[in-house]
Amino acid sequence: MAETNPIRQTDDAARALAQALLQQARFAALAVIDPGSGAPMLSRIALATAADGRPLSLLSDLAAHSVALKSNPAASLLVGEPGDKGDPLTHPRLTLQCRVRMVRQDHADHARLSAHYLALRPKAQLYAGFSDFFFALFDIDSAFLNAGFGKAYRLTAADILS
Repeated sequence: MAETNPIRQTDDAARALAQALLQQARFAALAVIDPGSGAPMLSRIALATAADGRPLSLLSDLAAHSVALKSNPAASLLVGEPGDKGDPLTHPRLTLQCRVRMVRQDHADHARLSAHYLALRPKAQLYAGFSDFFFALFDIDSAFLNAGFGKAYRLTAADILS
C-alpha cells in the first residue's frame, strides 16, 4: 500500500498564517529537555516577537524551563489557540523548533529588547528589572504549521521571518 505524504507545498497563504499565529500569540507552550531525567518538559510562557519577528520571552532563572535551557538551548514552541466552537484539532497551530539565546541585563541588546518587549507586554514592567530575569530570544531552526484538517506544512525560518 502506497503512503500518502500529508505535507503540502508551502505557499504564501501558509507563510502568512504562520506569521499571523506567531505575531498574535500572547503566550506559548515551551518544550525543553529536563537535564536531570532527559525527559521532555512543557510549560506555558508569555510570548511576544522581537522587531525582526523572532519569538521573544522574559524568563526567570528560577523556573525549571530556564534551568533546562541553560543545560540545552534546544526548545520547541507551540502557538495557536482553538476557537470557541468546533473541534479544537481543526484550528490552526504552529510548532517552532528553536535554539534559545539568553540576553541578560549586562548584554548590549538587553535595553533594546526590554523597550520593545515592554511596549508589547507592559504588565511585565513589574518584574522585568529583577536580577533573575532575562530575555529569551528564540532562533528558529524549522517550523511545522497545522492549518486545520488535511493542511500541514513544513516551513523554514525564512518563511516565518520574511
